[in-house]
Amino acid sequence: MKGRIFQTVDSHADIFKETALYIGRNPELGHEEFKASERLTGLLENFGFEVERGTLGITTAFIARYRSAKPGPVIAFLAEFDALPELGHACGHHLICSMSVAAAVGLKSVIDETGGEIRVYGTPAEETKGAKVPMSAAGLFDDVDAALMAHPYHTYEHSGQSLAMDAVQFEYFGKPAHAAANPAEGINALDGVLQLFNSINALRQQLESHVRIHGIITEGGVAANIIPEYAAAQFYIRSANRPYTDQTVIKVRKCAEGAALQTGCRLVISNYEFSYDELATNEILSSVYTDNLTALGISGESIGTGKDHGSVDLGNVSRRCPAIHPYLKVIEEKHLLHTAEFRDLAMTDRALAGMLFGAKVLAATAWDVLAIPGLKERIREEFNRTVNAAAAGRNG
Repeated sequence: MKGRIFQTVDSHADIFKETALYIGRNPELGHEEFKASERLTGLLENFGFEVERGTLGITTAFIARYRSAKPGPVIAFLAEFDALPELGHACGHHLICSMSVAAAVGLKSVIDETGGEIRVYGTPAEETKGAKVPMSAAGLFDDVDAALMAHPYHTYEHSGQSLAMDAVQFEYFGKPAHAAANPAEGINALDGVLQLFNSINALRQQLESHVRIHGIITEGGVAANIIPEYAAAQFYIRSANRPYTDQTVIKVRKCAEGAALQTGCRLVISNYEFSYDELATNEILSSVYTDNLTALGISGESIGTGKDHGSVDLGNVSRRCPAIHPYLKVIEEKHLLHTAEFRDLAMTDRALAGMLFGAKVLAATAWDVLAIPGLKERIREEFNRTVNAAAAGRNG
């Protein structure tokens, strides 16, 4: 059956590669991926999937389904397709979405033998307000038995860790005045922001080493001779797990409140993007993926340990169903994500071949979940243990 899956992917390789190149050449920011969403949904319909567009009122989100006549596991492939400001597809999302579609088409060629359902979730804006967050909160993954995706990279890595993350904005409101003629009449909002940065820098020494806090000043005044009446900063606050991230956010908020008291400013705190939970890799599902990777010729020694690559909204999905997020080698040179070098190499023949290879590994992994007796149940048992342990940690 896996041979049939691979043959199906190969027989349609040109259209999958063309899709990846089209999306790569037409980069669109999060929630503006109109061309990508249209291309992907049209392609899936042509392959016999039923497509729901505008899921949850998110214009570029979609869920495509193929239901076998027989009951069975629900397999989800995740498609990301947003680009980065100025850099374009320097995170390889044009490969991710095309890979997931190719995997779904390959699996469709055999799923009627076992029964089950295939879904492709089109999930916009992973880089910012990731659609997987509201989709997860709405329960759209709750009946999924395996959620699969692979991220392009310069090497192979097991599905591993990610950081829980909050995106927090701090706005300081002061009072303008002439900075030379009557500075005593003003309240300097920029001073509030600067004090916030200083307080956070002092806070770092009392935090665990896995914490990451990084921010920018988005507004700092309009002229050097006017006391700034408004200033703002945006921060990402991350750690290895949601409970510690929540604790850290409380401490950072206190820093912000102290800066407001020091400067006499009024403070407004808000979240400017969605909060991401840490990824809970399903280790049994991950091992099945790795077995398929090695069966297709990748030596175990060349597969690295899953590292912290920042934060992903798949973390929220992994709290609702078993999920994996391995890294897949698509380029030979060692260039990091979110760089122009990776962007350019992710459009080459080597990267497209890696994308098709990844589709085969994902589809083969899904086939094992469908066909191996008891595997779906063992994956679900691990998921239940992980979720219960995480819930206990949050409540304790």
